[in-house]
Amino acid sequence: MTARTVSIAILLLLAIAIVAFDFFDSSESIPEDREEVIFWHFWGGEDREVVDGIVRRFNDSQEEFFVRTVAMPGNNLDVKLFLSVTGGNPPDLINQDDPIVADWAHRGALLPLDELATPQEVEEARQWLFPAARKLTEYGGRMYGLCNALDIRALYYNMTLFDEYNLKPPQSPDDLMQIAEQLSLVDIDGRRQRFGYLPDSRRLWAWGVVFGGDFLDSTNRVTASDAEIIEALAWMQSFSHRFGPDEVAAFRQGDQSLPGKIFPLLPVSETSPHGRYAVIMDGQWRVRDIARSQQARREAGLAVAKYGVCALPAPPDGRPRAGWVNGNFFLVPRGAKNRRGAWAFMKFWTGLGGHEVDATKTCVAGGWIPVSQNVVDQREFQEYLKSEPLFCEFVELAASSNQIPIPVIPGAPYFNREIKNVGGNAMIDLDASPAELLNAASRRIQEQIDRVGK
Repeated sequence: MTARTVSIAILLLLAIAIVAFDFFDSSESIPEDREEVIFWHFWGGEDREVVDGIVRRFNDSQEEFFVRTVAMPGNNLDVKLFLSVTGGNPPDLINQDDPIVADWAHRGALLPLDELATPQEVEEARQWLFPAARKLTEYGGRMYGLCNALDIRALYYNMTLFDEYNLKPPQSPDDLMQIAEQLSLVDIDGRRQRFGYLPDSRRLWAWGVVFGGDFLDSTNRVTASDAEIIEALAWMQSFSHRFGPDEVAAFRQGDQSLPGKIFPLLPVSETSPHGRYAVIMDGQWRVRDIARSQQARREAGLAVAKYGVCALPAPPDGRPRAGWVNGNFFLVPRGAKNRRGAWAFMKFWTGLGGHEVDATKTCVAGGWIPVSQNVVDQREFQEYLKSEPLFCEFVELAASSNQIPIPVIPGAPYFNREIKNVGGNAMIDLDASPAELLNAASRRIQEQIDRVGK
């Protein structure tokens, strides 16, 4: 055995030991008459407190199972999972939000729902879930997980600025260029203080769908170079043509230096009620940021802007109420010791199987979008929507069949990175042809998908 092999073996053993330590490093006592369910998740901060609250409610709701959480923040959850599976000591349940379902299922690391639940329960789940929530975990005709919350992207806009300029929410991509020109602000020294709007180079996934494109066909052939997606990328690139790639890149870089990762739609100083953009694409979690900012400014006696939310505007031949959807989902590793307990907790959290009231409490506590209309329709959730009107648009968009995730296929993480890279390259290099960029990326992605699939 070589020194390198010995070193790798030692590292693997240490990693497995760390994983095992994570399992049992807990002061929680498990009731003797309960079956323990080990649950790995990635949440931290105040979201971790919400998760702990959900677990307590589940544990108090019945007398058969007892869920114990293990927080696994960071980017190496997949390594820890495969080490735990290899070591014969996987958790019973994990939660993920990366496009890894097909890769993990393809490698035999996940149990499909039909090995956890009855055929009737699996079919109930298919019918009960929003289409977007179902698509996130479907691979090879089987469901390999259960989505527990959706992430939807829409456009936030500064309603106060719109009123000042007599503008309406954008109804087409062309409207966004007009907003970019009309609501941008340059100071007396020629420095840009605000952009009306700029496309996010990482969001070609969303705009490609909105323009009517599909990134993959039914035969798993990559179609990222289809005409609609080329058109979407050319539209995104047009903002760099209009304002200059260097200025666009520099302004975007400035967003990264904002204190505390502040939402750049919001004010960054006391002197102005407006932020660095008049319109920006983001997810439903920003509703909470807006509410906090408005409250803080009211208490400080400062001017407070009003905000609105609208769907991504489509061109005439595009898709209405469309976009890229992501979400969190439960997965059960192969080798899990307590499948029944994992399934029971999954249903409690999501609302499946008559747990809609429990799921309502969960979604309100976390500010999360439900995965079923049955939960949305609950009285308590409707009351929550009345108190958070900006959240309503995201919930309504979640029910749209035009909200489409990254394809659930082996190689999806690579697919995701390549499409984001294409958007970034197009925004900084005006000599780059959108068609050529997408054709080249499609070839690379297809090769990777074919290779991983074998």
